[in-house]
Amino acid sequence: MPILELGFLLQGFVFPTPYSWSSCGSALSRSGYESACKDFVPHDLEVQVPGRVFLVTGGNSGIGKATALEIAKRGGTVHLVCRDQARAEDARDEIIRESSNQNIFLHIVDLSDPKQIWKFVENFKQEHKLHVLINNAGCMVNKRELTEDGLEKNFAANTLGVYILMTGLIPVLEKEHDPRVITVSSGGMLAQKLNTNDLQSERTPFDGTMVYAQNKRQQVVLTERWAQGHLAIHFSSMHPGWADTPGVRQAMPGFHARFRDRLRSEAQGADTVLWLALSSAAAAQPSGRFFQDRKPVSTHLPLARTSSSPAEEEKLIEILEQLAQTFK
Repeated sequence: MPILELGFLLQGFVFPTPYSWSSCGSALSRSGYESACKDFVPHDLEVQVPGRVFLVTGGNSGIGKATALEIAKRGGTVHLVCRDQARAEDARDEIIRESSNQNIFLHIVDLSDPKQIWKFVENFKQEHKLHVLINNAGCMVNKRELTEDGLEKNFAANTLGVYILMTGLIPVLEKEHDPRVITVSSGGMLAQKLNTNDLQSERTPFDGTMVYAQNKRQQVVLTERWAQGHLAIHFSSMHPGWADTPGVRQAMPGFHARFRDRLRSEAQGADTVLWLALSSAAAAQPSGRFFQDRKPVSTHLPLARTSSSPAEEEKLIEILEQLAQTFK
């Protein structure tokens, strides 16, 4: 069983595995969302945000695109950071058309290329302000591939790329009122303990789903650490549930074929991202927490021994900082 599903199996009462759809309720499915949303406060997202600026990575499809569209409908200025020019242009045009909001800007950046990210950050902070950063883009390569810089591709995009983007944009965010950072993670990280000894999968057999899950654990650890070190910014990470997105269809075709009728829509997957980005209720939550369906949940399974020590977390940051500066 892939590690992404194993995490939910181990925590059945909170994240039941889609492979079992047990009687305790498929919390990550469409029905799970419909059940959870009965407790939502409707007016939490009845807000308009003209004048606020949002940056969404991976905003050309899936949850990122759904998030960008809803922000645009509420009057926000949206910067889409995408890798594929043609798909990104199509997404931008669609968002403008459906929202009647012209303030949608496109930036072509490969988030597995640290030099590109540094260049983008330097240009962005000279020309734009930013209130909310949404780290949504994800990479799951199932065979070990190296970038032109010799970095393992999943790690480069999911961990180092997020670290560099965040490092560069923190000063921009800290200048604004009510700055926020939301990172779209995955429940697969629940079965992973932070491992800083083989960040680029050089010493162990490569398993793309396990590497992805480890990257998502790293993102959650970074979110918690950033929250401790930058009190002016509200940080959060979240799991969108199992949504029918291009990423799921491509990376997990067997899972998608079996359960596509039970998966959430892209808009349902984006709900908690929007809530964290827009609502005053989310801002009232402690910074650094992990959310599922607008509620904070544990980042560790009972008895799973996935907690990391401060020394281990500091080692992760030290390694990332050294790598990041190498490409600056």
